[in-house]
Amino acid sequence: MANITKKVSWSSRTDESGAAGEGTPLLNGSEQSRLTRQLSGGGTIFQIGRLSTVDLEEEITTEEDSARGRLKEIPHNEKLLSLKYESLDYDNIENQLFLEEERRMSFMSFRCLEISRWVVCGLIGFLTGLIACFIDIVVEQLAGIKYRVIKENIVKFTEAGGLSISLILWAVLNSSFVMLGAIIVAFFEPIAAGSGIPQIKCYLNGVKIPRVVRLKTLVVKVCGVICSVVGGLAVGKEGPMIHSGAVVAAGVSQGRSTSLKRDFKIFEYFRRDTEKRDFVSAGAAAGVSAAFGAPVGGVLFSLEEGASFWNQMLTWRIFFASMISTFTLNFFLSIYNKKPGELSNPGLINFGRFDSEKMEYNLYEIPLFIAMGALGGILGALFNVLNYWLTIFRIRYVHRPCLQVMEAMLVAAVTATVAFTMIYFSDDCQPLGPDHTEEYPLQLFCADGEYNSMATAFFNTPERSVRSLFHNQPGTYNPLTLGLFTLTYFFLACWTYGLSVSAGVFIPSLLIGAAWGRLCGILLASITSTNSVGTQQDLSVPVQTTWADPGKYALIGAAAQLGGIVRMTLSLTVIMVEATGNVTYGLPIMLVLMTAKIVGDYFQEGLYDIHIKLQSVPFLHWDAPATSHWLTAREVMSSPVTCLNRIEKVGTIVDTLSNTSTNHNGFPVVVQVSDSDEPAKLCGLILRSQLIVLLKHKVFVELAQSRLTQRKLQLKDFRDAYPRFPPIQSIHVSQDERECMMDLTEFMNPTPYTVPQDTSLPRVFKLFRALGLRHLVVVDDNRVVGLVTRKDLARYHLGKHGLEELHLAQT
Repeated sequence: MANITKKVSWSSRTDESGAAGEGTPLLNGSEQSRLTRQLSGGGTIFQIGRLSTVDLEEEITTEEDSARGRLKEIPHNEKLLSLKYESLDYDNIENQLFLEEERRMSFMSFRCLEISRWVVCGLIGFLTGLIACFIDIVVEQLAGIKYRVIKENIVKFTEAGGLSISLILWAVLNSSFVMLGAIIVAFFEPIAAGSGIPQIKCYLNGVKIPRVVRLKTLVVKVCGVICSVVGGLAVGKEGPMIHSGAVVAAGVSQGRSTSLKRDFKIFEYFRRDTEKRDFVSAGAAAGVSAAFGAPVGGVLFSLEEGASFWNQMLTWRIFFASMISTFTLNFFLSIYNKKPGELSNPGLINFGRFDSEKMEYNLYEIPLFIAMGALGGILGALFNVLNYWLTIFRIRYVHRPCLQVMEAMLVAAVTATVAFTMIYFSDDCQPLGPDHTEEYPLQLFCADGEYNSMATAFFNTPERSVRSLFHNQPGTYNPLTLGLFTLTYFFLACWTYGLSVSAGVFIPSLLIGAAWGRLCGILLASITSTNSVGTQQDLSVPVQTTWADPGKYALIGAAAQLGGIVRMTLSLTVIMVEATGNVTYGLPIMLVLMTAKIVGDYFQEGLYDIHIKLQSVPFLHWDAPATSHWLTAREVMSSPVTCLNRIEKVGTIVDTLSNTSTNHNGFPVVVQVSDSDEPAKLCGLILRSQLIVLLKHKVFVELAQSRLTQRKLQLKDFRDAYPRFPPIQSIHVSQDERECMMDLTEFMNPTPYTVPQDTSLPRVFKLFRALGLRHLVVVDDNRVVGLVTRKDLARYHLGKHGLEELHLAQT
């Protein structure tokens, strides 16, 4: 039997012999040799328990290695797990200060707080809708200017010769916009890169991502996504709206801006992680609603990411924020379009209305839809695998900001070149009717009264291209055009996602899927037409008008491709149904998304999960691994644990907080039974942030006794320091003050959650996930023997077969 009670090695910790490792240790108290020490002044830190954790990359014998194989890890940035990310305190700290404040509040005070929550949610929806409206208008204006300039240039040089100048102009314009967007992201706020959805998923999951909800991040996000879309990259502006809404929520709900150093002295009660998380959920839902015109989909999106904290009133507030967001966007866009009061633009992307009679489907088409879902899962897995290796390459070789800007400019230039080349060599000419929907029809080498169909796909914003694939009449696109467009745009979108620009993957995924879905519809119609040509009564009526409508299959293909890449099911189904404005296709879309997820998960995880893993974030999934019942809290916990006495010496606390080798954030508080040789008993839990505030305000027993008029510390003092608590290095403690004592009774949480050593891992997992815990104390007869944190649980999610292999090695 293989011995698995060894230290975890994937965070560069010391080995059994005590050899020094690199980086900060992952688990609380894992480096026993560094923690076992006597502090100055006679203070003592309790070191309780023993180290007993599962090693996921232990040194094993050749036979064992051949039997169970190597468990795959991400080696390039393992140390970031303990250096960058902390957990959020989603569980209220019910100490004496908190209980006294709650007991002093009247029923009317609680009613006022509830009204304030509704007001904040309304403000979140309103501001998110305004931001979405601003992005949409600016993108439309700038993109319109760019495409008109390029079109006039192409028309000019088509007759006179020298189209290479048009290509250079297109590439230069694209690269200029993208360069601006990449510079502000790479040099000023790197966290604003991408869509921001993985970061918000982590925040709602309980992980504090540095700088993710700051005002500077919002400004860079908005400006960056405008530059990316106008720059012609294979991106969308819808995904970043979720991040933008979350940042708006985090700022508005606190009643102040730490970036601008302005405190408006409102909403002070909401300055804690529990309340802030609820508002961030509302902001994310408002972002979804503004992006897709899908308020219910926005609520379900937040539900999928944080169902552990759900309640009825919170659900209504989130729905309220979503409705306000889409209404605000609708209202201001109607004014911009000179049709005030006509609320026909519910979201940034408008799929248009699908005619129920034209888009009806039959029972025998459902297997075809499921097959398209499977194809979407395979293509999505391929997309994710390619993007994974591209991201690995970027992390290792394109890590400097200047290189990131150059790569973004290269992708923009290549995108323009590929688009121009395909338009140039395309001979797919379509008649330009009086009711055409193309905004920038490009004739090029087509005859008078015709336009180049390939240009319709490339020479436009991605949102308009998706809508044209859904609603253009049969015969608008040549199958070869759709096939070439799908192939090229697939690889361009894969290359683009992960650049140091603000951009989303929703619209590129929909566009790729709509292209190959429409191609499937055309091929099915042609096959049916060939088989039924001998029996068809009226050959002037195309067969696809009866069942294989290309727009219908474009919708199914779009859902399949998007589901295969992001692997969302419930919320994405509702988003697609709301965006199309037709519930008829609710069942087919649901079946397609489920099939795409099942097939895609067999090969690779979803795109957002991949990027979360690449950043080594301690993300907790819904359930513990399926074969983890044989593990208990004893194997999971970190031990020995750094504990503090209920009345502790100040010097001991300062030295504990200053220990950079551990950097713990939670400390069990123990009390020694008087006149007894029994070990100290657990009496509470206190956080690093609380201790820093106590040290900052000099809450010492001796000072309290000597100063009769000393102001009693209140919860307001902790809220004023939230969320950027000062580092311990900024707290000055004199040598005399180090000899003072600090009474933690009033400030610690006297009722922390505890479990015995034999508690199974799934049960521990459920406690963390359902209650939003940060620390779980493992006790034996109320004696502290270990501490379970989020990082202890996150390292057990090994993927599809990791724990099964480990379990087989045990047996």
